Amino acid sequence: MSEKNVPKRWSAKRKQEVVLRLLRGESLDSLSRETGQPASVLARWREEFLEGGMAALKQRTNDPKVAALERELKRAKRLVGDLMMDKELLEMRVARQEGKLPFPRQRSRR
Repeated sequence: MSEKNVPKRWSAKRKQEVVLRLLRGESLDSLSRETGQPASVLARWREEFLEGGMAALKQRTNDPKVAALERELKRAKRLVGDLMMDKELLEMRVARQEGKLPFPRQRSRR
C-alpha cells in the first residue's frame, strides 16, 4: 500500500479484518508492512480482540429460565453438600459403635 492509501484512522471493522488475518496465520511482519501499522499496534489489536471475545463468552444470559435453573442448581449443590456431611457423621458414629474408631475423650467438668 502506498502512503496515500493508508488511512489515518482505522474503523473497528477494518481492525477486525486485520486481526482475523493474523489469527488465520498471516505473518505479523507482512501485515505490518502491508497496512503501514507497526507490528506492536497490530499485536495490541489482536490481544484486545481476544480479550473482548473472552469477556463476551463469560457474560451471563438474561433469560429468566436460565437464572431459575442456576438458582435450582445452587440449591441442589448445597443440599448435596449437607447430605454428604450427614453421611460422613453417621459413618463415624457407626464405626465408633462397632469399635472401629475410639470415642472422643470427654472433658472433665469442674
